[in-house]
Amino acid sequence: MGRVLDTRVHGAEESVALIAPLHQIRRAMIALGLTVIALSCTALAEEETAATQEFVPPDYALFEQGRYVFKQHCAVCHGERGDGQGDMAPDLVIKPRNFRLGLFKYRSTPWGKLPTTDDLLRTVKGGRTGTAMGIFNFLPEKDLRAVVEYVKFFSRKWRHAENHAPPVTIPPEPAWLASAGDRATHADAGNQVFQTICASCHGADGSGNGPVAAGLRDIWDNPSQPADLRGHLRSGDAPSDIYRVLMTGLNGTPMVSFAHAFTPEQKWDLVAYVLSLRGTAPEEKKP
Repeated sequence: MGRVLDTRVHGAEESVALIAPLHQIRRAMIALGLTVIALSCTALAEEETAATQEFVPPDYALFEQGRYVFKQHCAVCHGERGDGQGDMAPDLVIKPRNFRLGLFKYRSTPWGKLPTTDDLLRTVKGGRTGTAMGIFNFLPEKDLRAVVEYVKFFSRKWRHAENHAPPVTIPPEPAWLASAGDRATHADAGNQVFQTICASCHGADGSGNGPVAAGLRDIWDNPSQPADLRGHLRSGDAPSDIYRVLMTGLNGTPMVSFAHAFTPEQKWDLVAYVLSLRGTAPEEKKP
C-alpha cells in the first residue's frame, strides 16, 4: 500500500506550483493519503466477508495451447515469464502488465480480487486505448480461451479460492439519466463530491492533472497518471462502466474502490458529472 500511495513530486514541483502554493499541495497530499487509506481498509475489511465465486483453478488442458499463443502474440511485451519485461517493454511509456503479481486493473470483481475469465477475455479482445495493448479479436475463440488460462499460471493467486469473488452488482441506471435537464441537476451534485474527493488526482476540470497527479505511482513503481475524464475511458464509456470502476477501483494503482464511501445515489451523481465532462477538452493546436 505504501508504494501505491507514494505521492512524491519527483522534480515536478515547479509545474505543480503553478496550480497551487506548495503548502496547499502538501495538505492536499496528506488529506488524499488519509482518505485513500481509510477507504481501502474499509473496502478490504468488508469484502473479505463477501462470498467467493465458484472456484475453478486454471485449466491445465489449455496450458500448451495457451503458451504457444502467448509466445506468438504476448511475450514481446509481457515477457516469456509474464513479468512485463518483454523486448518492447523498455520503450513503452505505459508498461506491460506483470502477471506474476496477480494484480489486474480492469475487472468486474471487488477491490483486491482477481478478474473473472470474462474480464480477461474482454481485455484481450478489446485492447486498451492509448497503450501498446492491441485488439486481438481476430484470434479464434479457442486461442483466446487458451491464452487467458495460460496467463493464470503466472501467479499462484489463481489457485486459491479466497482470491476469487463474483462480479460486483451494478444497479439499474436511474430513469433521470435519460433526461438532459435532470442529468444536469445530478451532475451538479456529483461535481460537489468530485471536487472534495476526486479533484486532487483528476483535477478540478477532470483533465487528470490534479495537484498530486505528478507524483502518483502504481505498485509496479511506474508513474500512474490519473485518467483524463473528458474523453474515452479505458475501462469503458457507458454509465455502468463508470459506476463499476467506482465500485471496483483499479488494483495496483492509487485509484481505490469507493464502493463503501458513497451511496448508490452519490455514485450515479458522479457518473452524471463524468458524463458531463465529455468533449470539454480543448482542441489541440495544429503547428
